[in-house]
Amino acid sequence: MKRVDSFQGEYRWLSNFWPAAVMLDGMSFPTVEHAYQAAKCIDPVERRRISELPTPGQAKRAGREIQLGDYWERRKEGVMLDLLRQKFTHKDLREKLLATVLADLIEGNTWGDTYWGVCRGRGENRLGKLLMQVRQEIDRGAAPEGKPEEGNRG
Repeated sequence: MKRVDSFQGEYRWLSNFWPAAVMLDGMSFPTVEHAYQAAKCIDPVERRRISELPTPGQAKRAGREIQLGDYWERRKEGVMLDLLRQKFTHKDLREKLLATVLADLIEGNTWGDTYWGVCRGRGENRLGKLLMQVRQEIDRGAAPEGKPEEGNRG
């Protein structure tokens, strides 16, 4: 089976940093990364601030500053799955994801993320597994086509 070993270069669009508008609790975010980091907090002012940060890297750094409640560990994968499903309602991204149907998707990284990805051959690759789940849902016709909510600019 073919492997996509990282979400860089030709496969950069698989990254949560890729521009694709998604919604979280009625608020629009420019990337999955922005929305995921904002989901860590319940304060709407803080969420808005994160949504307006110029880059997903800045959103990720802001997310590291949020005091996480006990609920977050139980909730984070569901949040990520919902955001990925939304990202791949964008027709161009959905078609690209379906084109990887014969590939294992592995979020290889050098920054030590062994939960969402794989670093130096070790890791759970949860992001890759969720992407493959979304791909399978789309392939089976279980995922909706079109935009996640009215006003999505993706």
